[in-house]
Amino acid sequence: MPSSKRPRLRHRYSIGEWYGTGFEALTPNERFHRAQVEIELDALTGTPCPFQKDTNCNKKGGVCSLRLYQQVDDGVVSGTGPLVTTCPLRFLEDDTIFRWVGETILQTDHPIVLSEVGFLDRLSPNSSTESDDEDSRDYIGRIDNVVVHPSRNPIDWCALELQAVYFSGKAMNQEFKMLNEGEKVALPFPAAHRRPDWRSSGPKRLLPQLQTKVPTIRTWGKKLAVVIDEAFFASLVGLEKEKHLSNAEIAWFVVGYDQTPRGWKLTRRDVVFTKLDSSVKALTGGVPLSKERFEQQLRLELGALDPGHPLGLKAG
Repeated sequence: MPSSKRPRLRHRYSIGEWYGTGFEALTPNERFHRAQVEIELDALTGTPCPFQKDTNCNKKGGVCSLRLYQQVDDGVVSGTGPLVTTCPLRFLEDDTIFRWVGETILQTDHPIVLSEVGFLDRLSPNSSTESDDEDSRDYIGRIDNVVVHPSRNPIDWCALELQAVYFSGKAMNQEFKMLNEGEKVALPFPAAHRRPDWRSSGPKRLLPQLQTKVPTIRTWGKKLAVVIDEAFFASLVGLEKEKHLSNAEIAWFVVGYDQTPRGWKLTRRDVVFTKLDSSVKALTGGVPLSKERFEQQLRLELGALDPGHPLGLKAG
């Protein structure tokens, strides 16, 4: 007689890319030895970053992105869905975004790119001690990159911000410890719970950047470009789009990642033009639950705390 037991489907986020290599593309031996290094050193390893020229990775653990993994009962573990970018330097692959922003906003595919340009200054604009010496300036806010047309005079440019996603839950050293226990023939199911934290990444981190920078940049007659991945973009609620760049204050450059035999390749997905107000609403918005759905949550929580509670429903 066939079993009536329902299959159990589990989902957890774990490493998507590790020092630029797709986690699923690593051999069991490679995963094991990389985990050994992370556990033994417990510090930056000096591993080169594949997305920056002649630069070592500056992110402890070397995790560039997350991916959701699923498993039915004790079966094969497989990745599902898009990568979620956790390191903003991941966006720098092959200078794709700089060419894309240059083509879209400045009509050049060979822009000059400046990094960490001062925007907010502690000094009063009328201070007699103000200096043009970059090393002496006490900036309290910077723009990630400024993309400049190589030949136009007067100077033509746009600001560019890169926004990756934070995650909440258990740290990645839980994964390293599991992998360090020995070579696992199959792709392992993630050791701990974690998830992309859209609220920290959007309303708490990106939103203040937009509200601080866009009003000034638009009075200068310039645009702000923002690079995010498709998973982040999908978390925005009801973003109102402008048809033309000339009517927009922000240009969202949405990237994706296409799977290759050894990992993932950054690709262009979409450009979306918006005004600041629409972007603010999309980052902070959401649809309230119905009272019935909200109270259902309460009953589930009560049932989890006390299965015998008269108001509760057993979770699961």
